Amino acid sequence: MNGLRFFGAIALSLGLAVPVKAQDAVPDNTEMAAMFEADQSQRSEDIEDHEAAARADAARRQRTRELLEAGELKTGADYFGAAFIFQHGGEPRDYLLAHAMAVRSLGLGYKDAEWIAAATLDRYLQSVGQPQIYGTQYRFPNEGGVTMEPYDRAILVDSLRKVTGAGDLASQERKLEEYARLVSGGDGQASE
Repeated sequence: MNGLRFFGAIALSLGLAVPVKAQDAVPDNTEMAAMFEADQSQRSEDIEDHEAAARADAARRQRTRELLEAGELKTGADYFGAAFIFQHGGEPRDYLLAHAMAVRSLGLGYKDAEWIAAATLDRYLQSVGQPQIYGTQYRFPNEGGVTMEPYDRAILVDSLRKVTGAGDLASQERKLEEYARLVSGGDGQASE
């Protein structure tokens, strides 16, 4: 019994048994919030100049990285916005960093980050030639149509997909059919 108390005292002195303090008193980073808003706004309208949009995305990723390295991202909302910005990157390491930030956002209690955590993992997996597992990524190949492949539908159960907002397999199939109708109708504007 004395040994247990000794190890318990050591654990307490090292801070191992101390709960994480709530982030309520820490304000969200206003610059990060503005960049997230700009990122989302850019995607809510038809993009006419794709090169300018790509440059704006790159500038937001660079500044977000600077904020991250400077320790200026502190809240769940900060990491949530940063995850979206890196989700719109162009290479696997962008998507993996986005996933890490989404997980941190969740760890800070930001429940809205469930979908972006799933989407960043799916996008990362597909970018390295592996199948997605949640079903958040819809791709529109140059040869036409729409696909979610590669997609390993057997690895997760629907209840895990649903809690992230990715939907169950049946709803994903309906969405895929809807996108296919839009693309075959010549609209081609469906994107995720």
